[in-house]
Amino acid sequence: MSLLSISSLDQHYRDFQALFDVSLTVDEGRVAAIIGANGAGKSTFLKTIAGLLSSRPDAVIFDGEPIGSRTAYDRARLGIALVPEGRRIFASLSVRENLQVGAFGRRPGPWNVQRVFELFPLLGRIANRPGAVLSGGEQQALAIGRALMANPRLLLMDEISLGLAPVVVRQLYAAIPSIRAEGTTMIVVEQDVTQALGIAEAAYCFLEGRISLQGKPDELSREQITAAYFGM
Repeated sequence: MSLLSISSLDQHYRDFQALFDVSLTVDEGRVAAIIGANGAGKSTFLKTIAGLLSSRPDAVIFDGEPIGSRTAYDRARLGIALVPEGRRIFASLSVRENLQVGAFGRRPGPWNVQRVFELFPLLGRIANRPGAVLSGGEQQALAIGRALMANPRLLLMDEISLGLAPVVVRQLYAAIPSIRAEGTTMIVVEQDVTQALGIAEAAYCFLEGRISLQGKPDELSREQITAAYFGM
């Protein structure tokens, strides 16, 4: 059953059109990967789902309900959480306090501070450390943990590998099976194609605001992905 359905979605920044007629569905409990180069519209797509950008109401259907015109706060209460590009943690707050902020909506579910510390043990060891002094990998783990504290049904993750060493990226992606085990549906936006396709059941390549390729990762050839990614 589809948890999220996107239908003929266009998105603009004033006179600039960033998305063109994007349509896709994500089944509940599944992981979808959105790949593509810089400027392809990937982050705009996630911001639209999360409610940071509005659309016509029926362009975004969540659990059977049109939410395209609803606020980001409303969507968070419905169970949509975003891990934003650049992490955007609160520098003056401790790790524990950043996590507690994520639980503002008080949605019921399995995730709490202790569960996040079990998922990312490094965060438990630095629970009282302020965000300003964390490494990039620690910040990214914290950003994911903060989103989980909202107990989302749909978790949107935007470029979680950006600027991180490969060993750190592997550690972050190793946490995804535990998140999936709680029934969480995920959309992962990535430029790291190998990582993204390795954890997804469905893949969509964006090129200049349009879907240039879609399918199951194990059915897409490297040549197809390269052509769709670069518009060749």
